[in-house]
Amino acid sequence: MRKTLFKVHSWIALCALIPLIVISITGSVLVFKSEIDGLLMPDSHFVVDSSKQRQPLDNLITTTEKAFPTFVIGSWEVFNDDTADRVYLIERGTDTWYKFHIDQYSGEILSQPVGTSHYFTDWFLELHYTFLLNDLKSLPGQTGTVLGFFFSIFLLILGITGLIIYRKFWQRLFSVRWKATLQIVLSDIHKMTGVIGSPIILILAITGGYFNWAVWYHEVFEHAEEEHFILTENLYSETINFQTILDDSKKQIATFNGTFLVMPLEPDENITLFGEVDSSNPLASEYANTVTYNKQTGEHMANWDIREVGIGWKVIDSFRKLHFGYFAGLISKILWCVIGLSPVWLAGTGFYLWFTRRKRKKLSQRNRIQKRQSPANT
Repeated sequence: MRKTLFKVHSWIALCALIPLIVISITGSVLVFKSEIDGLLMPDSHFVVDSSKQRQPLDNLITTTEKAFPTFVIGSWEVFNDDTADRVYLIERGTDTWYKFHIDQYSGEILSQPVGTSHYFTDWFLELHYTFLLNDLKSLPGQTGTVLGFFFSIFLLILGITGLIIYRKFWQRLFSVRWKATLQIVLSDIHKMTGVIGSPIILILAITGGYFNWAVWYHEVFEHAEEEHFILTENLYSETINFQTILDDSKKQIATFNGTFLVMPLEPDENITLFGEVDSSNPLASEYANTVTYNKQTGEHMANWDIREVGIGWKVIDSFRKLHFGYFAGLISKILWCVIGLSPVWLAGTGFYLWFTRRKRKKLSQRNRIQKRQSPANT
């Protein structure tokens, strides 16, 4: 069984070598996505003065609609610190999404609408999840998402098989035979790196695979027999007061803080406000809770409080913080970044070990053939 698992481990690693390196490098960079955005585009990522009071959300929406009349607002990311609000737009009559930044305190528009993969980190995010294949007209729409899911499965299998193959790892975990041959040294480092990083690698594989699966499932099964609804105008009543909704949401769920407003994007959808709550669970995400309002009357319809649901939903909600590693601030981010890069080292050392074994095996076979063909054996 160990020999079979070793072959499975080796061949999966070879087949998924390049994609896993791409996933590893992009994922490690994206751990610091917010910080990188702040460095690369400080004028649009940050507001000038966060000591002021937020403008009413309806004023900001009016400013947006006047500035960009050829777009419909699809969603609105709300911030109450020095990070500028991010607004996601849909071009009227299309299914193409754009985004821009607006100062929620002054109402100043800080950037123009650009594609959702225009900025460096957004492009990296698309590369991380889809390998930039979803937008290729020569391929089905979700090709990249599906491939990302399968490579996550491969990473999961590599982690599990590696632990089984080296199941007695604790006996020589930090023991590297530095005075041995290069192959032995790299083999020891390969095992040590894989074992130490395996818990986080398994978490990344499971959570990343889930995200890709969820997108693919939504697109393939929930929209299998219908086209995406194309927005040409707002689907909510002009009388809706979004600031009232934002204020009322705090009363619906204790300690609720709205973080992401989603407009109705299809005729059967209503207005949904995602948000965070005070919780003893450090893995509860900032989008774990929802408050829903009627798109015609603005009346409250339903709540979803992560503190009151089953463990299964809490586990799924924790995937966001677990995947991006920001549940313990800078410490967990650095750890996730470093361990996230370990597949690059594992790929390099693993390929070298496979290549040297293959070379040695061929040399051994050639020597046996020559020995059988030598005059001494005739």
